[in-house]
Amino acid sequence: MQALRPELKNLPARMSHLPVDDRGYPVPAFVDTLPDGTRDFRIMSRDHWRRCVKERRCWVCGQKLGAYFAFVVGPMCAVNRTSSEPPCHLECAEWSAKNCPFLARPHMHRREDELVNDLKENSAGCPIRRNPGVALVWVTRKYEIWHDNLKRPLIEMGDPEEVEWFAEGRAATRAEVEESIRTGMPLLEEMAHQEEGAMEELLRRRAAINELLPAA
Repeated sequence: MQALRPELKNLPARMSHLPVDDRGYPVPAFVDTLPDGTRDFRIMSRDHWRRCVKERRCWVCGQKLGAYFAFVVGPMCAVNRTSSEPPCHLECAEWSAKNCPFLARPHMHRREDELVNDLKENSAGCPIRRNPGVALVWVTRKYEIWHDNLKRPLIEMGDPEEVEWFAEGRAATRAEVEESIRTGMPLLEEMAHQEEGAMEELLRRRAAINELLPAA
C-alpha cells in the first residue's frame, strides 16, 4: 500500500479507508475514475455529488453526515454563499483545508488541459479560475439546492454556526483574508453588472462577510 506523505499528519479516522495515490495523497471520495482507470483530483464524480446530496454523505470521505455540514470554500463563495461542492464532516473539511495542495499553497495554479476544460463546460455556475490564497471552512445546519440558468445544480449554504479561515496549512490572518476578498471582488462585480439589481445585493453580502473575518 502506498504510504502517505510524511508532512500529511493527523489524517481523520473517517478518511483512513481512502486509497493513497503515487504522490502520497489520499484520494477523496469525490474524485472520478477516468475511462483509462486513472483518477484526476480536478475531476469530480457526478454520481458521488448526487449521492452526497440525496443521502447526506461527506464529500471527502463518503460516510454519513450528522446535524452539521462543513463546506470548504474560497472567500468569494463566502460572499455569495454558493458552493459547487456538497459539505463534509468538520474534521474532513479542516484536514482538507490544511493539506490539499491547491488550498495550502497560495501560489499554486490549477493545471488545465483539454479534458478538464471540456468537463468544466458542464459545471454549474461561473467558477473563478484563480487560487484565492485562503480557504474557509463554513459550518452550518442547513443548505439548499438551486439551479443556474442552464439548470445545473449549485448549493446555497445556510447561516454559519462557525467559520475557520486557513492559509498555507495554518490559521489565516485577517490581512490575508481581506486581500483575497479585495482581489476577488472585481470578478464577482463583473458578473453582477450583467443582471439588474445584482450589484446592490453583492455589495450587501460583501459588507455582511466582515462579521466573519478573523480578528485583527
